[in-house]
Amino acid sequence: MDYTYLMSIVLILLGTKVLGLFSKVVKLPQVVGALIAGVVLGPACLGWVQNTEMLSNLSEIGVIVLMFTAGLGTDISELRRCGKAAFVIALIGVIVPLLGGFAVAYFYNDSSLDNFMLQNIFIGIILTATSVSITVETLKEMGKLNIPAGNAILGAAIIDDILGIICLTLVISLGSGGVDAAGIGMVLLKILGFFLFTAIAAVGYHYAFKKWSDSSPVKLRRYVVISFAFCLALSYCAEEFFGVADITGAFFAGLALSGTKKSDYVEKRVDTLSYMLLSPIFFASIGLKVELPQMSMRIVVLTVLLCVVAALTKVIGCGLGAKLCHYSGKESLQIGVGMISRGEVALIVANKGRGCRTYER
Repeated sequence: MDYTYLMSIVLILLGTKVLGLFSKVVKLPQVVGALIAGVVLGPACLGWVQNTEMLSNLSEIGVIVLMFTAGLGTDISELRRCGKAAFVIALIGVIVPLLGGFAVAYFYNDSSLDNFMLQNIFIGIILTATSVSITVETLKEMGKLNIPAGNAILGAAIIDDILGIICLTLVISLGSGGVDAAGIGMVLLKILGFFLFTAIAAVGYHYAFKKWSDSSPVKLRRYVVISFAFCLALSYCAEEFFGVADITGAFFAGLALSGTKKSDYVEKRVDTLSYMLLSPIFFASIGLKVELPQMSMRIVVLTVLLCVVAALTKVIGCGLGAKLCHYSGKESLQIGVGMISRGEVALIVANKGRGCRTYER
């Protein structure tokens, strides 16, 4: 049996902690150091750690746990209050980056290529989705998760993942020879089914857990075990049956427990598992996916432009949406900046494009 994975985990835990502390010294969130640790340890720099299947699986559990704790710590009444605003922020925050990414690709892409316009649209779609996990970790670290701007960011980030799935389905349908109305309709039906299923499961578990846990004054570990199992089950159902990101299921599983007497106890125990092992592996795994192939100056310039456009369009789009929903200028800027981060969702979309012959050059 190969035990190399143990040393990989050792390097990830030490690297993310050391660089995380350095990030804290220079007044940056520790998650920045964790991301950099993955880049340094991975194929892009030292090559000491490879992104194996086991690490990928652990990182997936890591992001599920992260979103579960985010749901546990969310003020449902505040989230409900900013629900309409979150939708407006997410909608404009998807449209503006989509147009920005399309514009950059339009001027840089080779117009003689097949499916020229679809390739440009696809680049725009990559820029649409906010990395809710990175945002959540940063807000938690700063103690800003439950302020009005934090709740708006959280709600909008969840919604724009859903909108990104719809956009991705649409462009793939276009690339296959036209708009497959039945296919798009099925995706929308699945998303609707997911929310219906999740609402029933979450409400049912909330009342069952409340009745079960309130009957005992003692904080029992079985509360944590059963609740985490419910989180994993809902995450599995989201991906397997409805085509929705597992992190969305995990977040709603956390919401199901939010506000109960034992939710703080469950959150603290799950959070220990998260920061001790799973979260460092997840954030490092994002850096491990970074590879630096030989790139021409034209590609380097395109990369820089896309990064600038990705940041500015989220700030402008989400900030404008927040302003339209009567947030103050400061809060609108906070929301726009909070929605900049990209990560696992953008990578999933990019990998989908690489696997689709329509977008091969």
